[in-house]
Amino acid sequence: MTTLQETGLAVKRLQWRHHRTANERLAALGVSLAQWDVLRHLSRQPDASLHTLAELTFQTDQAMGTLATRMIQRGLIERVPGPGRAVRHRLTPHGEDVRAKGAEIMDSVLSESLGTLTPAELAELHRLLLRANP
Repeated sequence: MTTLQETGLAVKRLQWRHHRTANERLAALGVSLAQWDVLRHLSRQPDASLHTLAELTFQTDQAMGTLATRMIQRGLIERVPGPGRAVRHRLTPHGEDVRAKGAEIMDSVLSESLGTLTPAELAELHRLLLRANP
């Protein structure tokens, strides 16, 4: 019988493999997985605040601020005025291009592991992961 710890470790190992491989391959685009994740979330939620981006990408507000500054300097995202004193962020055309190319890389990384499952197995894994993390 598989223990909870063994299952937790298997999940962590797969996550680590995804992160390591993704960072290696995304480097060809000049971005890290953390930066690509920001681009992905901004594509889905244009005008997101730093705080929102930090929550979505599992970072602290301070770390997200540092990351955003570097991404602005590289022309991947831009700051735009929001309501009141709020500052929002958007993808630049260059950022959208990097996001799209990074999505192809991420699909290839994930297909090497999760792509080995049948569609039914993948659906079941997804269902179980959602159930374990409501």
